[in-house]
Amino acid sequence: MTKKITILGAGLSGLLTAYRLQNKGFEIEIIEARERIGGRIHTINSATAQVEMGATWFQETHVHFRNLLAELNLDYFEQFMQGTSYFEPFSTAPAQEIQIPQNSPSYRVIGGTSQLIDTIHSKLTAVSIHLNEPVTTIDFENERIKITTPDKTFETDYVISTLPQALFTHDIKITPELPQKLTAIAENTHTWMQDSIKVAFVYAEPFWRNKNFSGTLFSNVGPITEFYDQSNAALNKFALCGFISSGMEMYTQEERLAKLKTQLEKIFGQESLDFTSYHETVWAKETATKSAKQLGFMYPHQNNGHPLFRESYCDNRLFFAGTETANQYPGYMEGAVIAAQNTANAILKL
Repeated sequence: MTKKITILGAGLSGLLTAYRLQNKGFEIEIIEARERIGGRIHTINSATAQVEMGATWFQETHVHFRNLLAELNLDYFEQFMQGTSYFEPFSTAPAQEIQIPQNSPSYRVIGGTSQLIDTIHSKLTAVSIHLNEPVTTIDFENERIKITTPDKTFETDYVISTLPQALFTHDIKITPELPQKLTAIAENTHTWMQDSIKVAFVYAEPFWRNKNFSGTLFSNVGPITEFYDQSNAALNKFALCGFISSGMEMYTQEERLAKLKTQLEKIFGQESLDFTSYHETVWAKETATKSAKQLGFMYPHQNNGHPLFRESYCDNRLFFAGTETANQYPGYMEGAVIAAQNTANAILKL
């Protein structure tokens, strides 16, 4: 009888795990809480804009990620950093013009990071994906595992969770209970992007490039803390995109935008207000990313890569494959690729 594998989460880890296990003798399905695939990879692509609201950059050292792009015939290009950048150290002083060394470039996927998600998805010819299905309970007490969502019940032989660890342990009732040592670590594991607010301003022309500016801003003042040129590789879509202070979550979108415009004009001048569209994602409000029950401060990458996440549980029927579980580069796209391969290997050894 064919064994069934159910993967929780249709982000990079989940889709790649399914891809690595496809045609290996299993029935495979993916359950996703969101209405879209991609997880923390989310590219807004339109006729005039191509901006990353989620995972964006990778480096030369991210070998597994670059090998995956090559395997899928996807290309990448260097993040534009040429020209003068800005650094804003104090609210009482004007922004300083600085030059950033070109010794460790970052890269972006041509066509947007979601190109990777869509390409893997297109190759999952034998995998069913269920969207809008947030998991509420998982019962391991019988021979077949029972997974329930508000609308459906699924039965399976193996569960691979790629969900953020804290969300998995906080928001899903597991029967029987998982080991206390695992849940204690999982509840105190930082989920990369969970407190980030990412914003993008789209322009008809790259006014900053025309002035020999990189579009890069680092600020201790805020609300914008990091900003970068997000023009596409073809140079027919132009944007400035980056992160703002997590405290901006308390404001409405209109209030946030008003504060951002004040800082934009102060740093980049009047031309920066001539944007054609504005986009934002408050990741703390994404219930499929951050558990509403997770409170308190966490260090970036806290408990990421913990060895307990790479063990199997519930009599070798529960595995973890999210990026925060990876033994290298946890929290990054590189970690997602490594975690997916590690877990697929573990399943194939059963």
